[in-house]
This record gives sequence, structure tokens and C-alpha cells, in this order.
Amino acid sequence: MSATDNAVSWKRGDSTLEYLLEVRARRGAGYLTLLDPDRLTLAELAERTELCAAAGADAILVGTSLMLSMTKNAHVFDDLRQRVDIPVISFPGDAGQVVPTADAILFLSMVSGRNPDLLIGQHVRAAPLIKEYGIEVIPTAYMLIESGSLTSTEYMSATRPMPRDKADIAMAHALAAQYLGMKLVYLETGSGAGNSVPDPLIRAVVDYVDTPVIVGGGIRDGESARAKVEAGASFVVTGTAVESDPARLNELGRAVHIGD
Repeated sequence: MSATDNAVSWKRGDSTLEYLLEVRARRGAGYLTLLDPDRLTLAELAERTELCAAAGADAILVGTSLMLSMTKNAHVFDDLRQRVDIPVISFPGDAGQVVPTADAILFLSMVSGRNPDLLIGQHVRAAPLIKEYGIEVIPTAYMLIESGSLTSTEYMSATRPMPRDKADIAMAHALAAQYLGMKLVYLETGSGAGNSVPDPLIRAVVDYVDTPVIVGGGIRDGESARAKVEAGASFVVTGTAVESDPARLNELGRAVHIGD
């Protein structure tokens, strides 16, 4: 069966979550690319988005830990959605990053930390806007895992990451998130992380919960991306690797789509 046979069609107005789950079912796992509007110009964002889609990315995530320009952020979604026929999903750092033109939003609760603002505070601020805009909401448990270096996510969230050698802690948090009704679990070491989420930790979490698991941070080549899928990840996210070396996109897409 060819990659074309396994392609999953999607059009604006369709459920993004259902589409992603169908991608996982038909392609073995989904490949998502994260673009940071603080790091790239509008022209670079457009170019990278088109490259990602052409290389087989199943969706584009747009988000940042800080957000230097809300005007630019709103324009990014408008522009990128006109360029590709895959979902452009908001990956917000806070309620101020909610925009009306995202195809969906990962409603991230940072369950790995104990910062109440990131557990519920920002969500209360964002919820009325999301309802007004009519954006599809995907409740997601965000779990920051120790990477070996201080990342922007750790610094800006004022939280400590989970120990990378304590799988039981990650398992219990992921299960609590499942019982709270969250639809996805996102294991992340942070943008520009020196190390990715350990494969044994991924496997432990995947075997313990029913919720699909996304893994991101520190994944820079096809070999490491395939290892995350073989450990049970339903979706793999790359960010910095895309920004610094777009030529790797095809390699990463082939590595993640084990069902093609």
C-alpha cells in the first residue's frame, strides 16, 4: 500500500481531532510541525508551512512561549490557512494567544507543574473568547519532562519539569488527566531541548493510559522520530529541527508514518 493510499482527507469545518485520530489509525502515527512566530518572519513561516505540507506533515502547530506581536500572530493563521489543506492548530502559551482563525486549539493544562495559572487560570480567560470565535477545542494535558537544560517553556512557566528517570510520576499524571477527560497527553522537553523524552518513559505512559500521546522536543532526525513511534507515541512533533534544516522534513515524515 502506498503513502497515497493511506492519506487522510480533511477540509475546513471537519473535526480536527477526528482527523488526527484517523491519521494515527491509517498511517501508524501522525507527524506535526511546530512553527514559532517569534523566531520566523512571515515569509519564512509561509515557506516552512508549505514545505511541511509537501513533506507529508499532517498538521501545523503555531505557538510560542512568549509572543512578541499579537498582530503578527493573528496574521499568521490567516495566511497559513490559505496556503495548505491541513489543519493549522493553535499551540498557545497563554490566553492572549487565542486567535479566531485557528482550525483548532490545543487547550493545554500544564499538569506537570503546580502553577495554578497554567492549570486553570489562563483557561478561564481564554474560554469565553474560544466560545465566541467557535474554535474547535482539544483538551490536552501538557507534561514538561526534564531535558538536561533550561528551556523557554520551563523558564516562562515558572515550573519544574518531571524527572526523566521517574516514569511512575509521568504515568500517574497522565492517568489523572485521562480521568479529568483530557483527549490528548503531550510529553514535551521544550523548544530547543538538548534531549528528547526518554523512550522508556513514553512506553510506560502509553501502556498505562488510553489517551493518545504526543511527543515533542529534542527530536532532530528520522531515527529518533521513529524511536518515539516505536515506543508508542501517536504523534511526533518537531520544531527547531524544521526551522534550522527544512531538508530533514521528508526524512522525519517517512520515519513517523510507519503505516505508509
